[in-house]
Amino acid sequence: MQQSCRQSKCEKVKRKIGLISDTHGYMDERIEHHLGMCDEIWHAGDVGDASVLDRLERIAPLKGVYGNIDGTEIRKRFPEAEVMDFDGLIILMIHIAGPLGRYSPQTRALIGKHHPDVLVCGHSHILRVKRDDKMGLMYINPGAAGRHGFHKVRTLCRFEINDGKLEQFEAVELGPRSSQAIH
Repeated sequence: MQQSCRQSKCEKVKRKIGLISDTHGYMDERIEHHLGMCDEIWHAGDVGDASVLDRLERIAPLKGVYGNIDGTEIRKRFPEAEVMDFDGLIILMIHIAGPLGRYSPQTRALIGKHHPDVLVCGHSHILRVKRDDKMGLMYINPGAAGRHGFHKVRTLCRFEINDGKLEQFEAVELGPRSSQAIH
């Protein structure tokens, strides 16, 4: 299988990042509200429908990776993996990384090649932010913002990148998986 990995180097500037994953075609006003002050939005895969990307792009510039449920339209817009350099802070984003510390062979190869400081992934629908001291990186899975799956609470994350450091990290609960949008 051919690996699609895009690399980018970003200029030195403080950025507020909104991180979302596993929307599975669903987006409500709470997502838009919580990402509204972000300078960039990152989607860690399983978008589900390109209309979600269109709505996110109206809020802020968008980066992302495709997930296992994403079709051709989303795979044309996003790579399988993205490596970003923010003033020396290397971030690797891939949808299916594997569990913390037990990464897939593909993810281990990307970690070995790029030596990221931060690994961003999705797929599990479980919010998890934890340091992996063995691999020397911060593992971030924002959980699932959509309504499809076994998770009980929909979540996303926000943080700042400033001078090559991750700061002001927040996990945001959007409400129960089964709930309708609250206005």
